[in-house]
Amino acid sequence: MKRSGAVEPFAREKVMSGVRKACQGRPVTDDDLAILAQRVEEELRQTGQSTFETNDIGLAILGPLRDLDEVAYLRFASVYRAFESLDDFEAAIAELRADHRRAPQEE
Repeated sequence: MKRSGAVEPFAREKVMSGVRKACQGRPVTDDDLAILAQRVEEELRQTGQSTFETNDIGLAILGPLRDLDEVAYLRFASVYRAFESLDDFEAAIAELRADHRRAPQEE
């Protein structure tokens, strides 16, 4: 459901398009975006709900995008988590750093 109240069917292509902007200049492929969109759709379907607001879809993108590329995640999160100041960015970065300390990534 769009902000205007209009209802449209879920479209993976729209998810990919929105995320593609956040991934601009990042090492993310179209295949990566297709997999992310599929994960988001599966997550939403598992809730059993038949209608989602656009903002809910944006929020559902955050987890898979964070796993894919943290810089793109921060770009996207700044919109969907409504960052209002540098403090919001710093808090998100601190959260990412804390996660790295808890579970170091394999190289």
